[in-house]
Amino acid sequence: MLYLSSLLIEEKQIETFDELLEVIKQRAKDGEIFFRIDLKPPFPDTPENWEDRVESAFNSYIE
Repeated sequence: MLYLSSLLIEEKQIETFDELLEVIKQRAKDGEIFFRIDLKPPFPDTPENWEDRVESAFNSYIE
């Protein structure tokens, strides 16, 4: 299972919310099946609907 907190620790180069979404999409493409949102992304550009966008990014790339 992929946790958002673990992803942020592993991918220290992420600086924006959009970069986070790209990494999440790639992890889903690479075979991650389960994703847990356990914290709010700490980026200044994180939108109010961030949870929906994160879930959508992950779910749209699960094969």
